[in-house]
Amino acid sequence: AARMFLRLLSDIQWRAAHLKWRRMTSSQRNTSTTAEPHPVSLPAQAQVVICGGGIMGTSVAYHLSKMGVKDIVLLEQGRLAAGTTRFCAGIVSTARPVSIELKMAHYSNKLYQQLEQETGVQTGYMKTGSISLAQTQDRLISLKRIASSLNVMGIPCEIISPKEVLQFHPLINIHDLVGAMYVPEDALVSSANVSLALATAASRNGVQIHERTCVSHVTIQKGRVTGVETDRGRIQCEFFVNCAGQWAYELGHSGEEPVHIPLHACEHFYLLTHPLKEPLSSSLPTIVDPDGRIYIRNWQGGILSGGFEKNPKPLFTEGRNQLEIQNLQEDWDHFGPLLGALLRRMPGLEALQIMQLVNCPESFTPDMRCIMGESPTARGYFVLAGMNSAGISYGGGAGKYLAEWIVNGYPSENVWPLDLKRFGTLQSSRTFLRHRVMEVMPLMCDLKVPRWDFQTGRQLRTSPLYDRLDAQGARWMEKHGFERVKYFVPPGSDLLDLDHSKTFYKPDWFDIVGSEVKCCKEAVCVIDMSSFTKFEISSTGDQALESLQYLFSNDLDVPVGHVVHTGMLNEKGGYENDCSIARLSKRSFFMISPTDQQVHCWTWLKNRLPDDSNLVMEDVTWKYTALNLIGPRAVDVLSELSYAPMTAEHFPSLFCKEMSVGYANGIRVMSITHTGEPGFVLYIPIEYALHVYNEVMNMGQKYGIRNAGYYALRSLRIEKFFAFWGQDLDAFTTPMECGREFQVKLDKGMEFLGQEALWEQKQNGVYKRFTMFILEDHDTDMDLWPWWGEPIFRNGRYVGKTTSSAYSYTLERHVCLGFVHHFDEKTGEELVVTTDFINQGEYEIDIAGQRFQAKAKLYPFSSLFTQRRRKDEVELSGYQRE
Repeated sequence: AARMFLRLLSDIQWRAAHLKWRRMTSSQRNTSTTAEPHPVSLPAQAQVVICGGGIMGTSVAYHLSKMGVKDIVLLEQGRLAAGTTRFCAGIVSTARPVSIELKMAHYSNKLYQQLEQETGVQTGYMKTGSISLAQTQDRLISLKRIASSLNVMGIPCEIISPKEVLQFHPLINIHDLVGAMYVPEDALVSSANVSLALATAASRNGVQIHERTCVSHVTIQKGRVTGVETDRGRIQCEFFVNCAGQWAYELGHSGEEPVHIPLHACEHFYLLTHPLKEPLSSSLPTIVDPDGRIYIRNWQGGILSGGFEKNPKPLFTEGRNQLEIQNLQEDWDHFGPLLGALLRRMPGLEALQIMQLVNCPESFTPDMRCIMGESPTARGYFVLAGMNSAGISYGGGAGKYLAEWIVNGYPSENVWPLDLKRFGTLQSSRTFLRHRVMEVMPLMCDLKVPRWDFQTGRQLRTSPLYDRLDAQGARWMEKHGFERVKYFVPPGSDLLDLDHSKTFYKPDWFDIVGSEVKCCKEAVCVIDMSSFTKFEISSTGDQALESLQYLFSNDLDVPVGHVVHTGMLNEKGGYENDCSIARLSKRSFFMISPTDQQVHCWTWLKNRLPDDSNLVMEDVTWKYTALNLIGPRAVDVLSELSYAPMTAEHFPSLFCKEMSVGYANGIRVMSITHTGEPGFVLYIPIEYALHVYNEVMNMGQKYGIRNAGYYALRSLRIEKFFAFWGQDLDAFTTPMECGREFQVKLDKGMEFLGQEALWEQKQNGVYKRFTMFILEDHDTDMDLWPWWGEPIFRNGRYVGKTTSSAYSYTLERHVCLGFVHHFDEKTGEELVVTTDFINQGEYEIDIAGQRFQAKAKLYPFSSLFTQRRRKDEVELSGYQRE
């Protein structure tokens, strides 16, 4: 009876808040609050139509209206905030490991804090702080890494002892804790009321909001949104925003041209209790116990506690469900382990009476990051969904970035980790999504050490050599659904130990990768790099050359057979892609890009290439297997297999030629390795892949050939100061900022995209500079390793973060790459970063709160290109360019 009463009470409270919202906004909308279902007809047209009246849809509407967009319509199939938003636990947490998610949550917190004053709608905002508990040293390390990021962002945060936890929250059992992280500015809100407050402000700014209006599909003509069909008629529009939450997948697939939005719902449980005899203070901090898989917050003098169980329950795999989410079936057996964890953490609750077990759906994505951005197949179709149970934390910031994207054409921050285009159609299989979210939901609490891998949805895209490499001890990771080798386990090694090696310290594969690197430098190694994105662009006349000259910063009008490194830049000069382009003929080009560029790059080019039937672009990624032969003996192996001289005189650097290798014809051979080491990449038609691989391995035996993986490649490229897109380079980084001026031809005789921005940087200087750091007082065996994202300090002041790190087996030291900024000490204003500024500073890298001295360099060690030298023989102060 008590549970039925509470369910009724909760519903009444939500209805009351909703009714208050309707009364407050009725004057702006010229409607009454009668029970008439559709008092106002839909407009015939709008600039932006938003589908979904939860926290995401109302946030997008709020921010668009704030940016001056007037013609906005928000459609909700039920009532505002009646979906997942209504049942959200209301915890606003900034403790996020991904930088862009941290920034979104921080902005949301600041927005919600002033929203009640702005709108008059009570949001229940209460700054309580949060405490994340650590039961193990590894967990504490992960919290320290997050704390380092929060502190340099200006968000107060500290690592505290178990006894200090007890001072903040007297009911917490601390006997198994080793430490915790305290974030005093984290908050609690009423999620539904926040959504209604955003809707109120949006409505006052002219946004039309229509409830009980179902979108059936979005009409798309010639690859662009033209309108929205609803159960109440059609609205013509320029932009459509899918904020439909767990229904976003079905809505994306409802039209003739599907938009793939990979997310899937799971049941999410939390319980509510009656108030304690001495009701809990409303200011008690929220407790997050990831090792116990639970969170605990104050709720009306009692507690609200939920979690992420190891055996989640996916739902609605078969398709669309009810319009408004009702409380799903209670399942106490399923919730039992989480209840046990709660009682262990707060033993005093055993006598407390439970009111209700809430069960509501939450949407999860294949990589635990939310989805935003424009569809690759339909211009003007935007998506904001898949919040992985963090919707209220991200709502404000995510809505802001998407509104900027719609209005300006790009957001104000690098949101690539969240971009819809990081996925392809392959991640939209319902079977894949169901299996993946069953892994993702437990991972919300699992300890994620560097370079962990998903286990579900694997072996989806594989090279023709997969079975051969697997039989030789390959250990695999996945990128954009493609299986790639990390390293090869030698015969006789303990395979089980290596498969489960998870640490922030020196990993068990250290010596294995070291031997692969040694072979790359002294003999020859083979790395299967078939996952790289490969496009062919050709034309009947000069259309291909002219178009590519405009879209790329380097000069592509080179002799046939030459390979050009170049950036594909945006209007601000930032890298949308970093690639290599070979000129196959006067009118044909072969483009090689990073693996995760397949959707993004294709979309970028398609949207900017002229609509000309004589200009053809083809994705040939699947047609070619790529073998990277790295090392000084690669030239010998290839010479003997092709009966052709491969020395520098006959086959110069950055050259491409079609050759025969063994019995196979039509092999595209490029003198490039993406590492700075000598060698070649062979692009082999897939039907010849196994034959060529066997021939290479057999011929290479006398030269000491062996297989290698991407971990060795990473070590080689980082010690050579090679930047990779997606790790070091992004849409907010220009060639001038990362020492790649030589890949830009400002005077190539024609205008190119980003040229004006680069001219400005050339004249006025840059505000950040890509820099190489060699750790000096770091013990590889005993100290925590740098991985990426570590704060960089110059003369004790924060100046940037690392973007990638690796152990250099040549220098026998760790090398970190990252960007250095120059901030005015008094005003905080960004200043130009000069070579002297870089060279004259004393640097430290912060690894989980511990700082290590580092030497900064703007150019790689020239000695690395000639011979191996021990670290004590390398002159760290040299700044020679190879």
